[in-house]
Amino acid sequence: MLDQRSADRTAMPELPEVETVRRGLALRLEGRRVRRLRLNRPDLRIPMPADLPERVEGRRVDRLGRRAKYILLHLEDGGVVIAHLGMSGRLVLSDAGNAAPPEPHDHVVFTLEDGTELRFNDARRFGVLDYADEKDLERHKFFMHLGPEPLGNAFNGPALAAQLEGKATPLKAALLDQRVVAGLGNIYVSESLFYAGLSPRRQAGTVAGPRAERLAQAIRDVLERAIAAGGSSLRDYVQASGELGYFQHQWAVYGKEGERCPGCDCRQGIKRIVQSGRSTFYCGKRQR
Repeated sequence: MLDQRSADRTAMPELPEVETVRRGLALRLEGRRVRRLRLNRPDLRIPMPADLPERVEGRRVDRLGRRAKYILLHLEDGGVVIAHLGMSGRLVLSDAGNAAPPEPHDHVVFTLEDGTELRFNDARRFGVLDYADEKDLERHKFFMHLGPEPLGNAFNGPALAAQLEGKATPLKAALLDQRVVAGLGNIYVSESLFYAGLSPRRQAGTVAGPRAERLAQAIRDVLERAIAAGGSSLRDYVQASGELGYFQHQWAVYGKEGERCPGCDCRQGIKRIVQSGRSTFYCGKRQR
């Protein structure tokens, strides 16, 4: 059972949750024009561009992309709207003719040509909404230092080993560094390390060769299974449809302190330690 100590640290959506939202939005937004963009306040975690409505209104959404934990709305003229959900942000669609009543924290509302609304609701205002030209995207301050995408074709054992080479930090901390791998968070790092059979305390620089191959494959497998389940619903996270995700029911170790390890016959059960202020869950026998 996930206790309050760990729940306090796991509110922010990770890559699978963001990718699930992206896929849901893509089905409804791609090919549609934004008729109106309403900013109900000037800022979230940082100020939003004051001219954002005039940059977006009347443009067609060509495609929905994702980089790390950011959702990218690519517009027909080469502009890109950048959205980050923060800790409590939600991007939820509301159908024309059957719209849900406005909520107090609907800070940004996109209205499409058919009347559908996309609402950015963020009670804590830790989210982000920004704008960039597509040609400058990789040089944007949010992206210029990010590591490789763990679901990208270039991500494999040798690539991961190269990112970890020479690092004396614990492996768990290294994987949470967005400069090493983009988009990973606390839940999915704990799960990936379990399936790879690697201790979160292991020195990151020792992960090379077969170990790196196992870990890269475990990361990919865990993320793909989580996306298929709609992500893990903790606190405020919902999909673009308003539905919850279900991957929390498939967790092997996360939030399971003291429970029996699902991968071996150890008697000690799943351990919990705190690393860099975050809860880590692992099996001391299986993970070395």
